[in-house]
Amino acid sequence: MSETFHIKATERGVVRIFMANLTADQAASFTESTDEDTPAPINRALGVTYLDCDFVELFPLSNLDGLGLAGYLTEGLGVAEADVKPHASRLNAMSGHVLIVLSKAFGGFETTITPIAPLKWIGTYLEEGASVKFEPLPSEAAIGTAGTSKVKPPKSDARVGGMIAMYALIAMFAFVGLLIWIGG
Repeated sequence: MSETFHIKATERGVVRIFMANLTADQAASFTESTDEDTPAPINRALGVTYLDCDFVELFPLSNLDGLGLAGYLTEGLGVAEADVKPHASRLNAMSGHVLIVLSKAFGGFETTITPIAPLKWIGTYLEEGASVKFEPLPSEAAIGTAGTSKVKPPKSDARVGGMIAMYALIAMFAFVGLLIWIGG
């Protein structure tokens, strides 16, 4: 039985890991479409119509010698070390090709993926969010003046000219109305 994953349109920061049972030649063309009407093999293997391959990585795990897949997830993709640590030995012991699919690969569209051979789901991880700190800035120059000024800025020349033209038109309208009233 294959796994099914529902991806919401608002999903952000999710990293899905799949083993890809591919030869080097198959891996070279796995994310490439032969023409506009034929989806790439990766689309069929994930069961999706749309996939932005700029947010998909497919590579041999031998490329991570010395770092390992667990290290790549934490250092390269920003997954929390506490989330990876329980699985580190299993992740680092894998060999062959790995496929990493980031949330952005689905382009903000709601979709469902059902991976089939040559893919096998390994795990899903969340990118670690940057902690937000609201501390005052140390420099005196960082202290602003917003909301403290009660002086109105001077009127621009264009605004003054527009006001004069409007009053002149009102005066001329009143004068013409007076002439019509007196003459009529």
